[in-house]
This record gives sequence, C-alpha cells and structure tokens, in this order.
Amino acid sequence: MTDDEKYMHLALAQADLAYEADEVPVGCVIVSQGQVIGRGHNLTETLQDVTAHAEMQAITAAAQTLGGKYLTQCTLYVTVEPCTMCAGAIGWAQITRLVYGTDDPKRGYRTFAPKALHPKCEVTSGILQDECRQRMQTFFEQHR
Repeated sequence: MTDDEKYMHLALAQADLAYEADEVPVGCVIVSQGQVIGRGHNLTETLQDVTAHAEMQAITAAAQTLGGKYLTQCTLYVTVEPCTMCAGAIGWAQITRLVYGTDDPKRGYRTFAPKALHPKCEVTSGILQDECRQRMQTFFEQHR
C-alpha cells in the first residue's frame, strides 16, 4: 500500500463519519511530514452552513495544529475533487499537494476554476477512485 492509499483510507474513514450523520460522504485529511495534522468531513447539514465542507474543516484544524494560516509542505487528501470554494481555500493556504479520489464533473474546481490552486500545488487524482465514487453513488441513490 502506498502512502497516498494509506492517507486516502483515512479520508474515506472521515467520509464514513459524514455518511453516518446523513451528510454527503466527503472526507479529508491533511498530512505534514508523515503526521495527520487535520481531519474533516462534510458538516453542511449538521451546522446548517454551506461552507462546512470536509476540506474547510480539515484546513481549519490543520492551521490550528500548526499555529498559522499557511499550510506549506502539507498534502491534502480528499475523497472527491474539491469545489471552487475549497480549491480557493487550498490555494490561499498554500497547500503544496492535493490528492483526491474521484472527479466531480458537476461541481469540481477543474471545470469552474482550474487556476484556483496555488501555482506550486501538485495534483494527483484517482487514488482509491472506485471506493470514493461508490460512497457518493450509494449516498445519492438512497437520497433520490
């Protein structure tokens, strides 16, 4: 198992927490020097806050852990391609690397804001893609 798969499994565990709370099952972890410094899952329904996405929760937690707003030398793992808002936050936080599981052709940043990330941010997609996609498909099949 690669490090990317290891951390994506942790993001999937966060997605499962969202699913159990009847939230869209998106999960996120942020890693610095081999340590998880922030975790988050979707809380938009729980908090009645459209900005309470998994990435936003994890970025806030990581910034608190490090004691600063910039998350340089950090990798953000998220189960679904970030939306425009989250990509902007990832960019403002200067996260060095983004790893996501499955694409989001309807809401993903690559469609609407492909330059939102910091110019030095490296992107890797498709890590545990099937598992990430399946959680989303199962959730939306049950809610339609």
